[in-house]
Amino acid sequence: MSVQVEIPSMGESVREVILLEWIKGDGEGVERDDPLCLLETDKASVELPSPASGSLKHLQPSDTTLAIGAVIAEIVDTADSAAPAPAPAPEPAAAVPAPEPVLSPAVRRLVEEHELDPAAIEGTGKGGRPTKKDVLAHLETLSPAEPAQPPPEDDPGQRPAAVPAQPPPAREPERPPAPEPTRPSRAAASAPASPAAPAEPDLVRREPMSRLRQRIAEHLVAAQHNAAMLTTFNEIDMSAVMELRAKYKERFAEVHGASLGLTSFFARAAVRALAEFPALNAQIDGTDIVYHDFVNLGIAVSTDRGLVVPVLNRAEGMSIAQLESNIKRLSRGARDNKLAVDELSGGTFTITNGGVFGSLLSTPILNAPQSGILGMHAIQERPVAVEGQVEIRPMMYVALSYDHRLVDGQQSVSFLVLIKELLEDPPRLVLDV
Repeated sequence: MSVQVEIPSMGESVREVILLEWIKGDGEGVERDDPLCLLETDKASVELPSPASGSLKHLQPSDTTLAIGAVIAEIVDTADSAAPAPAPAPEPAAAVPAPEPVLSPAVRRLVEEHELDPAAIEGTGKGGRPTKKDVLAHLETLSPAEPAQPPPEDDPGQRPAAVPAQPPPAREPERPPAPEPTRPSRAAASAPASPAAPAEPDLVRREPMSRLRQRIAEHLVAAQHNAAMLTTFNEIDMSAVMELRAKYKERFAEVHGASLGLTSFFARAAVRALAEFPALNAQIDGTDIVYHDFVNLGIAVSTDRGLVVPVLNRAEGMSIAQLESNIKRLSRGARDNKLAVDELSGGTFTITNGGVFGSLLSTPILNAPQSGILGMHAIQERPVAVEGQVEIRPMMYVALSYDHRLVDGQQSVSFLVLIKELLEDPPRLVLDV
């Protein structure tokens, strides 16, 4: 018997995925829930777990765009392939070109085109596999003589290096305007001129955009074109939250096994505020408004591959401690490609924190089809007026971008004011008052 491995549903807006690379090789034995391959969507890169135990048979190559539901592999029951299973085992062990089958088509094309030895390329992909960037970086490390042989296009780039060394003395004296300045410059320019000419193209690099980056770009532009997006701002005195964290952070870590961060306070405040202003937790579908009586909270996470927004499902029922633990878990999963499919879709509202990079103020872009996104920023000590006196307080600017087609100015401003009031009096977050 065999079990087919299909591309699962990756969310309501995802129609296709990229089979980025195989983690398990063709014919390799796998256990149930072992990661088989890496799939890239417009939201993130995720590992596809094995639906059964057995021997893996690839049906699709890596670096291939596939529709949802496409069959990419089969898991053959080890009982059916008990006899042939031991036979192929010694072959890969004895064969020297073992890494060849795991090269993606794009990487294999580059390796063959430049007649490179894959074993000599330091791989940064899964299991040490070479990626396109690794091959391009390896080509840059080769001596000038080596890349000059295969591509004839480099010859014209080297001729200017040789030609200016001899012809300039013949050409420059013919110029009547300034013979004296050109004579001293010839000696100095002849040496730098030869490396300078071919070096200029090396100052410009052209790299293809990753599929994830292309999708991010498309969605951000679409969000600006399809929504009447506005942003309102406010500032929050973070003194009370900072004092609370300083007082209980050690005890919190002992009890809950996680450090007490700021995002969990904002997440809890957002959940409370969304209950009072449901339009910011809704979305437009044609001529209908879809309201949600729950909060699936998206938390924007920056990764090496781009911005990922994992979703904290049913955040309205979580305490600050539960929010903190789950936010940390989602952040790690996003960076390690360990997120489940249901943790990448279905968000109803998003929080993004540019303050971790030092941003003082920004206008976040909506995560379509959502109608609101809350932006956190860096905390700075600033002089503020407190009961007629000037005091230095830790202040944070906050921003709320919203779809004005659905959310009125009064609602957006009141939402942000409530966020401010809850965070300046954090016991209200615990007492729900």
